[in-house]
Amino acid sequence: MAVVEITKDNFQAEVLSSDKPVIVDFWASWCGPCKMLSPVVDQIAQENDNIKVCKVNVDDEQDIAVEYKVMSIPTLVVFKDGAEVNRSVGVKPKEEILAMI
Repeated sequence: MAVVEITKDNFQAEVLSSDKPVIVDFWASWCGPCKMLSPVVDQIAQENDNIKVCKVNVDDEQDIAVEYKVMSIPTLVVFKDGAEVNRSVGVKPKEEILAMI
């Protein structure tokens, strides 16, 4: 499954209303650790049809980042049934990310 780019306009439909668990990657183009994590997140999206993977550019979507209290990036937030159930900050190996689900 492809990674879904999230904006304030599609956050409700893609994340909160999803019938699958959702991993949301909060990132920015200038963030070195974000660039390290991005291929891992993309790989998870390609290999797992039972998980929706989304990305939020914190520079473009500051309101979403503020609402979910994202203070450092990269931050991964896992949502199930419209609620946050897990979170990690920093670069993590694929196994740790999948264990968050």
